[in-house]
Amino acid sequence: MNATDFRLLPIPEMEARIAAFDARVNEAQDGHPATKAWVKDAIHRRGSGRCPVRLKRLSFDLILRHGDALADLFCEYPDDVIAVIPYDITVGYQPPEKTPRINPVEALMRDAQWTDEWGTRWGHAFGGVGATPVAEPLEDWAQLDDYLARRMPDPRAPGRFDTAKPALDRHPAKYRYGVIHLAMFERLHALRGMQQIFTDFYTNESDVRQLMDALQTYLIEIVRAWGAMGADGVFMTDDWGSQTALLIAPDLWRRMFKPYYATVFAEVHRLGMDVLFHSCGNVTDIVGDLIDVGMDVLDPVQPGAMDIDRLAREFGGKTAFSGAIDIQHLLCEGTPREIKDEVHRIIDTLGHPFGGSLLLGPANVMTPETPLENLRALFEAAHDQ
Repeated sequence: MNATDFRLLPIPEMEARIAAFDARVNEAQDGHPATKAWVKDAIHRRGSGRCPVRLKRLSFDLILRHGDALADLFCEYPDDVIAVIPYDITVGYQPPEKTPRINPVEALMRDAQWTDEWGTRWGHAFGGVGATPVAEPLEDWAQLDDYLARRMPDPRAPGRFDTAKPALDRHPAKYRYGVIHLAMFERLHALRGMQQIFTDFYTNESDVRQLMDALQTYLIEIVRAWGAMGADGVFMTDDWGSQTALLIAPDLWRRMFKPYYATVFAEVHRLGMDVLFHSCGNVTDIVGDLIDVGMDVLDPVQPGAMDIDRLAREFGGKTAFSGAIDIQHLLCEGTPREIKDEVHRIIDTLGHPFGGSLLLGPANVMTPETPLENLRALFEAAHDQ
């Protein structure tokens, strides 16, 4: 199948191919040796041998383009770390009685718009990867009290984790983390709009804090649910960086956001889990702060945005790292030899010197432009340490 034909498949066939891919990959994981204790040792900088690998960071598009050939790679080179995602980031939880239901495959493979459980309107363009907000539910702060009282999702909604529990139970000997997308900042701008929330920090701080208090309460309940189900870690996403710097002044971040993260991270640790914190872009200015409040793993180390040598020099041995393999240029445009050389450089810079404290993998979701020969080079190098 060429680079575009897969997008024209009927939706039921897409769903069948994705389900078949997942079934094969899960079966391969079942036959892989128990590695949970080893991954925990690596995260806490006391590991040895090769760094743990997490390569299953995929769009539907990549699965549909490469299909069985991609599944073959995962069967030959199974991941050491399993991400458990209960529902799509942009769709949110859908109770069984919801009508009409949003089909995530259709939404993310066709021209589509839909409204998630938070009231945010999302849009996806045919041929694109992922979705973006096109309308926000909190157009005016005068709506806040009503939103919090009647429209904010219930973290304890029955069925919210029905798809997550079987995934956790299937791989008890593996390191499994539960994913919480749009934790705090990302949820704020999904509810208010990016440009507006930047203004709100200065013009409506008390309203922002009231909403953040509610989001913190929601997050803690979700964390407790992951703890009750037996997850080994919690992976939270909040993209704070551009390609060059933090999106807001570091002092403002420390004053408004650092205390909230401290509270949520402390609850993760109280329940015996690790904190894996995802923030795209150059967030070097706050890595030390995140370590201070309990971050165990920084994800993703993003080449092109962050100085990997500086990260190793300043923060190696203080936190674990995740990702670090460039998806924007290297995987799409590099040669297999260049990819293998870069994988080994990353391992030698961020992993081996610090007790294997690197969850090696792509710096973000791999896109369908990635050639199969480059994927094979990535898999081979990641497992050849």
